Amino acid sequence: MTASDVHLAPGQRLGDEVVDWLTNGTRDERFIDNIFGQMCVRLQRAGIPVMRASLHVQINHPQWLGARMLWSDGMEGAEIARVDYDVRERSEYIGSPASEIVDGAEEIRENLARDPELGRQHAVYDDMRAMGLTDYVAWPIYHTLGKRHIVTFATDRHGGFDHAHIDALRRLVPVLALVSEIRIKNRLARTLLETYVGPHAGEMVLAGATRRGSGETVRAAIMICDLRDFTKISDNWPRDDVIDLLNGYFDAMVEPITQHGGEILKFIGDGLLAIFPLSQPDACANLLHAVTGARQAMAELNARHAESGRAPLRYGIGIHVGDVMYGNIGSRSRLDFTVIGPAVNMASRMEALTKQVGRPVLMSRAFAELVEGPFALERVGEFPVRGFSDPIELFAFEG
Repeated sequence: MTASDVHLAPGQRLGDEVVDWLTNGTRDERFIDNIFGQMCVRLQRAGIPVMRASLHVQINHPQWLGARMLWSDGMEGAEIARVDYDVRERSEYIGSPASEIVDGAEEIRENLARDPELGRQHAVYDDMRAMGLTDYVAWPIYHTLGKRHIVTFATDRHGGFDHAHIDALRRLVPVLALVSEIRIKNRLARTLLETYVGPHAGEMVLAGATRRGSGETVRAAIMICDLRDFTKISDNWPRDDVIDLLNGYFDAMVEPITQHGGEILKFIGDGLLAIFPLSQPDACANLLHAVTGARQAMAELNARHAESGRAPLRYGIGIHVGDVMYGNIGSRSRLDFTVIGPAVNMASRMEALTKQVGRPVLMSRAFAELVEGPFALERVGEFPVRGFSDPIELFAFEG
């Protein structure tokens, strides 16, 4: 279908119905990739011969820079691919249309049907020619405060896009910018909350749990971990080496915790606080699976340290179970979503006892009695605990 095949009402311009749909018909759709895919299908129905389109956005996730949404003829939605932070050092980016847009170009247009030697030289153009595409156009999408993203369209129409097609697509871009900014910032808010307070706490904050003092009582297994001799390390090591050490240590500890259903609530210097709510099946066993995985990861990390002449890292883990208050605590203008209560204090004291007892992982009897699974535990003894009137009975892994 081409522009000449589409019957337009007097005064109507090609693509106006797609602009109207983007403006008024997408309110209930949360995800920009779905909107983008539906938009491309509607462009085809409107007589604009789009056969391939992409939307490139920066998200600034801790692990990746952004995402590329790619739509091709016959697809209802768009496929999403993550973009790594080092993409700008790769050959597929250097000299690409995306790099030209990022560097300030306001429009990239490439006639793919002409002799390749006469056009821009880049693998992405060769790939599109191999798909039978004849014309390509890319524009920046502007978001608030000068943020620039990218949208591209390509066709296989003989002669490429005509003037009416380009005018319709160009009029679409500012509307797509408004629609995409809302969804991308929603995703960014969710990503930031997941990154800094955890997925469950992030969901609660997004759902409106933002009032100081609001929260709930949760029964949970509590894990507190601390790195040994960190003050000495941070005083004597170069700053970048200390940061690299901490990142490696937290990777070793955190990944097994999240894999087994735990939630990291807080990093405290070289320590961390995590919970496994007992509302989850096998929460206590999952915590010990996480600790087992973390110990293995730390052993591998220390083996790499030994190869580079570094001393092994030592740590202590205290594990307890009990009721905790889970919610917002802080000043009127600065809140922390965390857990508090005697059970948290006890787990902290137990972590400190690992130095005295000489075992890297200590568990309370209350926790050990709830554990089911292939774990061999042994009683270590009873020990007085600062701030508590009664001694606590401690358990550790056998051996």
